[in-house]
Amino acid sequence: MTLDPASVGLGHSPIWGCVIEMGMANGVATLVCLADGTTSMYTSSGGGIIGAGAHQRVARKNSELLAVVARCVGDLTRSDDDSLPRAGQTCIRALTSAGQRQYQAATDDLSAGRSALSSVFHSAQSVITELRMIDGNRR
Repeated sequence: MTLDPASVGLGHSPIWGCVIEMGMANGVATLVCLADGTTSMYTSSGGGIIGAGAHQRVARKNSELLAVVARCVGDLTRSDDDSLPRAGQTCIRALTSAGQRQYQAATDDLSAGRSALSSVFHSAQSVITELRMIDGNRR
């Protein structure tokens, strides 16, 4: 999360990525979306999907998510905290040229539209849906 985006070809975009971590009873699921289209999802149990941004539909949803994050970045606070959310909580992290910004809320509130960052959560769910679709097609 402290990566210099220019050092890996992500340019100098104000929002160069986002990380969304969802705490569940059995661990944490982490969605990573970067401005170059890189899209991956990891679970603390060891599963995941890496490099899905090569799929056009995933890359499009990634781009849409980053646009929503850019519109909502003012609702996130500057933070260097990288602790994982507990069960029932979701942490939204914007990776910006000025450092990491963060927002944490109950997953139920984000899902039900009762949070300022619900639009980010729903956009992230669209990315996850596309990831599941391509993962299902590989089986």
